[in-house]
Amino acid sequence: MARKVAIVEDDYDQRENFADALISSGYEVATYANRREALAGMRSNMPDLAILDIMLENEMDGGFDLCRDLRNMSPTLPIIFLTARDSDIDRVSGLRLDAWDYLTKPLNMQFLSVRINSLFRIVDSLANVGDGSQKSEVLRIGDLAIDEDSMSISWQEHELSLTLTEFWLIESMARHPGHVKTYENMMQITKQSYVERNTINGYIRRIRNKFKEIDPSFKHIQTVFGVGYKWKNAEHS
Repeated sequence: MARKVAIVEDDYDQRENFADALISSGYEVATYANRREALAGMRSNMPDLAILDIMLENEMDGGFDLCRDLRNMSPTLPIIFLTARDSDIDRVSGLRLDAWDYLTKPLNMQFLSVRINSLFRIVDSLANVGDGSQKSEVLRIGDLAIDEDSMSISWQEHELSLTLTEFWLIESMARHPGHVKTYENMMQITKQSYVERNTINGYIRRIRNKFKEIDPSFKHIQTVFGVGYKWKNAEHS
């Protein structure tokens, strides 16, 4: 069965060009011109991946608002922002909403198709972990428990509410306590084509806050200034 991709773009010509390119690549495509139509359509028929413009008709940040709505409906839906807005502020805002990627127009249609295909490979690899085809066990590191089957993390027996990107970052650090994860490593771990140091810092700040909601004394994510971060157990300094 073909994967379904939703395109939310208020410019008719661009919307049709994107749709034609993805249909020719073998995807089923649903198109929407504004946030209201997209939200109604995706509530009744959730796609496998969504591509959002930011400015939608008379809503300057309609795509951002739609992303928030979709995240509430499906925390793991792959979302790509495809927009002419190329400021760092917009990029950071999009990635902080846990979009899987942020691409700017004009864009080569072949690149878009390849990027979507790579994201679906990530989706498939996650599904293979969780469907029992690969047996995994809970990884325990001190008070931390990582369950790859359910993509969940607990601290002191309390489960954290995490986005998929936050899960990947914690898992990558904690699996090798005391080893530094550089900014470059962490950029690759997010599986996004564009991410900056400030974005990584923002992710880590939110992750720390979530741990501190459970344990105010939490200090196990250590900053290595100018380099990156590492997970510090009691025996690691």
